[in-house]
Amino acid sequence: MKSASDLYYTSTAAVDMRCLDGTDEEGIISKSVSSHSDLIPGVYEGGLKIWECTFDLINYFSEAKIEFTNKAVLDLGCGAGLLGIVALKGKAEKVHFQDYNSTVIDEITLPNAVANCINAGSGVNRKTSKPPSKKSKKAEGLLPDALNKCRFFSGEWSSVSKLLLSSKPVSKYDIILTSETIYNTDYYSALHDTLAQLLDKNGRVYLAGKVLYFGVGGGIYVFEKFIEERNVFRSSIVKIIDKELQRCIMEMAFKDSS
Repeated sequence: MKSASDLYYTSTAAVDMRCLDGTDEEGIISKSVSSHSDLIPGVYEGGLKIWECTFDLINYFSEAKIEFTNKAVLDLGCGAGLLGIVALKGKAEKVHFQDYNSTVIDEITLPNAVANCINAGSGVNRKTSKPPSKKSKKAEGLLPDALNKCRFFSGEWSSVSKLLLSSKPVSKYDIILTSETIYNTDYYSALHDTLAQLLDKNGRVYLAGKVLYFGVGGGIYVFEKFIEERNVFRSSIVKIIDKELQRCIMEMAFKDSS
């Protein structure tokens, strides 16, 4: 386990070793290695790696004093699940995690959620290759029964949305968290529709992304324009991080929300 911002997470090297022993039924690690890419559209969507914007958003939660208490939260495109785990530590009523790849959920997201429930405050060696710029306030340790608040989903956004909307009662979320999911403009329609379908009428989306994703054409301002054209959400850039490639935090809400 590694640690940053009072969060425990599985190292990429440990995941690679486990998956080489046959736990990667999707074969995403071997495909990622052979293609020399962290992204293979329709096959592997980058969930094995913790991207920079995840820590940007975690820092923003602390700075803006985002309140998770008694909220229903969705970590969309969760990867390591750190955003959802922060919400869980913030006493959310329930936290759901979604990633495209089942291998990511099984080998990274779920183990990370378990580790943060049972290892909090246990003195695990703290080391990280790239900590966030500002450490968030130390959160209270989680009890193992906090896992009862969690559900984990794998698959594309439309399939997971359909499943959640067919449940009784229908799952709607007070807060949807998502990081680095706007890199490919081909996915904007599916992402927008998923947010529109799953967000509570007075809910908020907190989205972190880079200004530009080279090679695939996406970026925060491109997505902002897409949102404006759809005329469903209002959005605002609430933070800009000027380090190397500029990164931003966006807040979204329905236009008719309070």
